[in-house]
Amino acid sequence: MPPSSDLQHPRLGCGAVIQRDGAILLVQRGRQPEQGHWGLPGGKVDWMETVEDAVVREVQEETGLRVAVTRLLCVVDHFEPTLGQHWVAPVYLVRALDATVASVKEPEALLGLGWFMTDALPAPLTLSARKALEHLSIAN
Repeated sequence: MPPSSDLQHPRLGCGAVIQRDGAILLVQRGRQPEQGHWGLPGGKVDWMETVEDAVVREVQEETGLRVAVTRLLCVVDHFEPTLGQHWVAPVYLVRALDATVASVKEPEALLGLGWFMTDALPAPLTLSARKALEHLSIAN
């Protein structure tokens, strides 16, 4: 575990649940934390950027999809003690603004992308994806 420091602070990320024809869009992470896991499109919130704006930006950067935020689904605390990281990640339901085909736009960060029915999800899933799916099933 990294040494304790007064400089350690939670970091802010974000995620998006995008549904189309009963399927959910997942991306396969190419970086730590959770490298190789399937998760939600999203990423880091930039300085002086709203979380909602970050969700829209990150989805477009990663997948090419233009989206609009519908509502907050849940907030995920993700602790990675071995990496010395603590992420707080609001996850939003979003809707696609057009029929653009999603594709990997950041091959250095993502290994893959796909639409999956909730009864046929790939494994392993990221913590944020698991938590979001739990909240999604409660909301539906």
